[in-house]
Amino acid sequence: MSVLVVTGTGTGVGKTVVTAAIAALAVAARRRVAVMKVTQTGVGAGQPGDVEQVRRLVGFPITSRELARYPEPLAPATAARRAGLAPVTPATAVAATEELAAVHDLVLLEGTGGLLVPLDGGGATLADVAAALAAPLLVVVAAGLGTLNHTALTAEALRTRRLSCAGIVIGAWPAEPDLAARCNVADLPAVTGLPLLGALPEGAGRLTPAEFLPAARQALESGVQRWVGGG
Repeated sequence: MSVLVVTGTGTGVGKTVVTAAIAALAVAARRRVAVMKVTQTGVGAGQPGDVEQVRRLVGFPITSRELARYPEPLAPATAARRAGLAPVTPATAVAATEELAAVHDLVLLEGTGGLLVPLDGGGATLADVAAALAAPLLVVVAAGLGTLNHTALTAEALRTRRLSCAGIVIGAWPAEPDLAARCNVADLPAVTGLPLLGALPEGAGRLTPAEFLPAARQALESGVQRWVGGG
């Protein structure tokens, strides 16, 4: 099965927009795509979450699934406990992913926060889900100062757990990058040993579908060709 797990070095780095970009490229290549959010936090009932943003940016019908939603913007395990709701376990996430993978060409599994954010009371994380699926991860990172340390720590955690990593993507490349961002283009691969697969422009999440697909192609298509197909 073709599954790619999208994680990040933290919150707000652009995981959802990167997930949407890969989905849009795969749909354009006529692949059957499913996007699954393991847990959505900080969003109330009836409010649009990350999967809705992915659908809006792709602009074409795709399968989307949200396994759980918790109203407070906290780590999933904490948010579930405070809401009195059941947490998502790795077994639940794996079963849902395998169900989607059976009828789709590509399943994109988007995590919440970073790689080691607790999912349940037992300390399980997205890393455990990826390990159970034997699926590679894509790490979305920030562009500027501080990202080298955060990204290196994530890369070290992946190596320690012997997890496969497809590479890293800068989730929001500024229109006017500062010195740190410009240097990080070379430094990120150097300190992590992972390939930099591309960088989406800042504000890409506000584009229309007609604008978003060309932006995704320019930013990512060569780097994620293995996943999107069509080449």
